[in-house]
Amino acid sequence: MTIKIAVSNQKGGVGKTDLCVNLASCLARTGKKTLILDMDPQGSATDYLTSKKPEISTNELLLDDSVNVKDIVLNTGIENLFLAPGSSKLNAARVQLMSDIGMQFKLRKKLARLKSGEYDYIFMDTPPSLCQLTINALTACDKVLIPVQAHYFAMDGVVKLINAINSIKEGINPKIEIAGIVLTMFDKRNRLSFEVEKNVRAAFKGKLFKTAIPVNVKLTESPSHHKPIILYSNSCKGAKAYTELAKQFIKVIR
Repeated sequence: MTIKIAVSNQKGGVGKTDLCVNLASCLARTGKKTLILDMDPQGSATDYLTSKKPEISTNELLLDDSVNVKDIVLNTGIENLFLAPGSSKLNAARVQLMSDIGMQFKLRKKLARLKSGEYDYIFMDTPPSLCQLTINALTACDKVLIPVQAHYFAMDGVVKLINAINSIKEGINPKIEIAGIVLTMFDKRNRLSFEVEKNVRAAFKGKLFKTAIPVNVKLTESPSHHKPIILYSNSCKGAKAYTELAKQFIKVIR
């Protein structure tokens, strides 16, 4: 069975794309065939993994009925890791979908055309807003992974996202569940990081992953080299954290 995961938070700058790309890369390294669907018009996940501009992207996947997932998937050069690229054209898709009947089911229908078990995991990197692109991902996914920055305003956007997940669960996707919450940009030198961890753990009992993603210079550098952290600097603390997170993820997400 393919497990489809939307990586989402309504607040920007929380390390959403970093989490999506690096967790997917670590899972691919364990032998799990993994696809990243870039649903964000910023195309950050795409830029993270390739310097080339895609000729066809998730924009066409959503708007052209003749385009299937296999038509846009790129080989990242990393074993078991594949990319359905995004582009700025998704801004136009977002507007067009507003007036499209049944717009929330576009991505679900395309993913349903994949062969059963073609991928072990499909990760969807969503925009930092509850727009039509995010709703498509939430309608199509099985699980939602929520990155939360270890910051004073950590909970901004999370409550709105959870309310949206509950509405979608009641109305159009009854199987959707919160896979878990991952603390990002965790600074052990800062007491605030530990206070945020305590508050998040109390608010979402049993949902917070044990491993937090630390503040790490190598993590900030790796996107400019178009490499996930396990390829850019496998021995740094950021890479070690993602490797541990992947192990926990495999145990929890079934």
